[in-house]
Amino acid sequence: MSAPASTTLVDHLASKSPSVRLPAIGEEVSQDEEWVEVELGREWRKIRLHDYEAIFSIQGLYERIVYDQLKCQSPQVVRRLLVEQLLAADVDPQSLTILDLGAGNGCVAEELRKLSVSGIVGLDIIPEAKEAAERDRPGLYDSYVVGDICETPSDAVRTLSSKSLTCLVSVAALGFGDIPPLAFSRAFNQIETGGWVAFTIKESFLLEGDPSGFATLAHSLLQDKILQLKAKKAYTHRLSTAGSALTYVAFVGQKLRNIDEARLPEIV
Repeated sequence: MSAPASTTLVDHLASKSPSVRLPAIGEEVSQDEEWVEVELGREWRKIRLHDYEAIFSIQGLYERIVYDQLKCQSPQVVRRLLVEQLLAADVDPQSLTILDLGAGNGCVAEELRKLSVSGIVGLDIIPEAKEAAERDRPGLYDSYVVGDICETPSDAVRTLSSKSLTCLVSVAALGFGDIPPLAFSRAFNQIETGGWVAFTIKESFLLEGDPSGFATLAHSLLQDKILQLKAKKAYTHRLSTAGSALTYVAFVGQKLRNIDEARLPEIV
């Protein structure tokens, strides 16, 4: 039976997923170590939020945790910020073919489809993400690539090189060891010059001296005239499992040239 017309697919999947218990309010842990308890059968199982293989394997669980319980709003923020800048530049969103980096189960792409874009290519490193996207949102992606873009040689890079990609989108996927600077750079370099780039990252990863490498990479993108910044916005990505706001920063810009991969070690 299909979801009622008045609900989104996210709402529908969340309504079908198992019950979830959050830690006690105020029980802070690092974001990379956040966990919830999930009722499976007659047992409660503890699962890390970054254990994507486990979470994506249960239909609707990601939506239940991240959107229903933790009030994530990043996909909507990025879509609005991107479309604002496209319209200001007199660019038709329907002209875009988007690379969704860290695509997961398709929540971001579902939001981007509201722009009637020409196409969306998903990229993720774990097979469970693609399986979840195809299970929960069939037909959303024109193609979905599973692979490690950091490998040399990389099958993922070869596959993406055959696409005509005009926009890179990466939402709440950078850092924490999930997508390192090299992976972002290689995805960035797959976008045509003059194409659009929209990404979000945790605010603390942009602070000087942050070990993730993204602070210096973001600085280099702007200072070395690799990306022309069009918009930047700090916002609440979602709540932590302890109930506090997690601040992220969204960037939208136009690609001016490729990132010189040979310079990455000195940049990050």
